[in-house]
Amino acid sequence: MQIEHHDLHHEFPEYLDSIHALKASSEPFGEMYDEYHQLTREVERLEEEDLPVGDFTIETMKKQRVLLKDQMYRMLVAFKNSD
Repeated sequence: MQIEHHDLHHEFPEYLDSIHALKASSEPFGEMYDEYHQLTREVERLEEEDLPVGDFTIETMKKQRVLLKDQMYRMLVAFKNSD
């Protein structure tokens, strides 16, 4: 199975500088960033290893990841627009 990677650097390449700046200056962003990447690694591991896990478990993890990505995107846009 081909696994699509969802790290933020691939999701938002136009915001690389803003991602680095917010990770360094915003604790809430840094915490969301870490949680997002932890969820991403776990989802990818479960999918790659085809481990027996309930569909709702992976779907819940993916929904949480999308929520985090949306929140971080809003923060990135606001940060970039404040320059």
